[in-house]
Amino acid sequence: MKLIQQFFILAITGLLFFNSAWAHDKSDKGQLLPKMYPAPEFTGLTDWINSAEIHSMRELKGKVVLIDFWTFGCINCIHTLPHVQKWHQTYKDRGLVVLGIHAPEFNYEKKLDNVIAAVKKFGLTFPVAIDNKFQLWRAYKNRFWPAMYLVDKDGIVRYMHFGEGRYRDTEAAIVHLLKMKHPAPSG
Repeated sequence: MKLIQQFFILAITGLLFFNSAWAHDKSDKGQLLPKMYPAPEFTGLTDWINSAEIHSMRELKGKVVLIDFWTFGCINCIHTLPHVQKWHQTYKDRGLVVLGIHAPEFNYEKKLDNVIAAVKKFGLTFPVAIDNKFQLWRAYKNRFWPAMYLVDKDGIVRYMHFGEGRYRDTEAAIVHLLKMKHPAPSG
């Protein structure tokens, strides 16, 4: 009898999981990207690499922005960088702006020359700004390396991901936000 109960619990759990996963695949991507909050303004960023300084999120209105918090000594960050670079190359001419925000975990990661060497070593061509004092990190209430925040054309955070993985989901979110009209319909 106990074996039958366990079987039914497993079967129901499986149905719920697969049904929700299946429904997720068929959902409207817009429903999966809720409007979270306005993207914080840039604060505390120094020493821009691969770009002139970008002073404000307002300068990027009408663009989809991927904010990528990373540090070169973090293996998980290193694993995400080829994906971030690929998205930059693939979508930069369609309205995506990738901003790497280097927030150091250790003292040796605070040295600009070390960050410049890492950017070169990993072949990064998107803008990278230094956040040694964690001011933008705190503005986003971030706590993780790596952390990605997608901001829509109206300056609203619509997607977050922490750690490695979910590369297809992140790219699908990028594509969806790039296809949205600016300004986005309210609602």
